[in-house]
Amino acid sequence: MCQLLGMNCNTPTDITFSFEGFRRRAGLTDHHNDGFGIAFFEGKGVRIFRDNRPGASSPMADLVNQYHIKSYNVIAHIRKATKGEVNLENTHPFIRELWGENWVFAHNGTVNINVCPSSHYQPIGTTDSEAAFCCITARLKERFNQKPDEQTLFKSIMEITSKIAEHGVFNFILSNGHWMIARCSTNLHYVCRKAPFGKALRDDDVMIDFRQYTLESDKVTIITTQPLTKNEQWKKMKNGGYVFFKDGDVLYEVEGSLPECEAHV
Repeated sequence: MCQLLGMNCNTPTDITFSFEGFRRRAGLTDHHNDGFGIAFFEGKGVRIFRDNRPGASSPMADLVNQYHIKSYNVIAHIRKATKGEVNLENTHPFIRELWGENWVFAHNGTVNINVCPSSHYQPIGTTDSEAAFCCITARLKERFNQKPDEQTLFKSIMEITSKIAEHGVFNFILSNGHWMIARCSTNLHYVCRKAPFGKALRDDDVMIDFRQYTLESDKVTIITTQPLTKNEQWKKMKNGGYVFFKDGDVLYEVEGSLPECEAHV
């Protein structure tokens, strides 16, 4: 299956250290060779880079590493295709407008989902992932004429996506640039980095000392399918669990399956 990477922070942060280890899994240390993508929120805008070539050897991935973009929220994806051809339109992450905001989504797994043909949101490619994202945004737009408060929104996203998850494996990361939501079906881990900062040893044996790049007030959370470092305490999310991240902190966490929901998808 594919792999996911997310970053949520309280200060604009460079994801290069994590992204370099992550993209090596797309052709060097693992076999996720069917494209990569990464999206950086900047204010109301999003810089998004996608390539249907393997992330480990993509010149575009090289460009991302050289660019050193700083962002509060980043979502990246390396693809192992299960549904849909290997092409650019099927490459994650996907982006849609909702309530005047850019929403970005990436998925790991396979789900069987159909989008209503009369819905405002329609897939461009042929992946189950993009179809699921269109379903999420359509259901939210049907429920709320304007964006609700964060707790109400988190609950609604849990209800809608729990129904989708009944039809397959549904690990995902979702962000609107202000917060980040992660859902685990099988494998998803996160680590919250804050003072006192120390050294991290990546799984390809590259070391970084975060004390050289951070302030005492910084908080950075990294979410990924499999841990990227050897010497940090990564937390594995519970299957069926959700986490709501904001400003580098965990605001809400639901561990395990939700009770019966009233949402219909």
